[in-house]
Amino acid sequence: MARETDRAALAAEVCIALKRCCPGSGAELTGSLASGTADAFSDIDIAWVVPDAHFPDCLARTVEVLGRVQPVDSVRSNPDFHRSDRRRLLFVRFAGVSLFWRLDLDVRTLSVADDLHYDAGNPAARAREGEWSRPASALANAVGAVKAAARKRDVEARGLLDRGFARIGENDRATGAWVNDVARLAHAVALRDSALSDLASQVTLLAARHLGSSGA
Repeated sequence: MARETDRAALAAEVCIALKRCCPGSGAELTGSLASGTADAFSDIDIAWVVPDAHFPDCLARTVEVLGRVQPVDSVRSNPDFHRSDRRRLLFVRFAGVSLFWRLDLDVRTLSVADDLHYDAGNPAARAREGEWSRPASALANAVGAVKAAARKRDVEARGLLDRGFARIGENDRATGAWVNDVARLAHAVALRDSALSDLASQVTLLAARHLGSSGA
């Protein structure tokens, strides 16, 4: 895993790049990195507030802008806000960066900058079936479960795995043998979407590396 200072530097560079690409916008750290409570497993949370008129353009340029900071492996849109007119929550995985350090980019317009619950629970804002990847989402749950188990949060880890299995229609549940649990979920994801096979293998190795002594 890269040094935590590298994570902090990456987060700072991302904020600078986002602000530069859109005059009048603001980007700042949120979550545990901002509060000083981050550990080695914490991801990067950034809020990017943009002028309403530039919202579509900013979304269209996000991958290009982030790629200038660090090559981007993948971007997923949270299905809860996929069709929102003023908000997106993007999950960005950078190449060469720990899988734990995903960028969660909350993009909102100025008009709803202070409304952290905008479009939460709005059916019209949700993605339609086929507009988001259930297997990719389940694999993200597997990474989250590795984090939770490494932090000794067993209930959280079990819930993440169970929801991951359910998301792809797999009749399986967590057993508490975390390495095997994560490996089974990753394998099931790869069977459903071969494009995720390499990432699934990385997640399986991640579990073995960090949980090898706590889950057979």
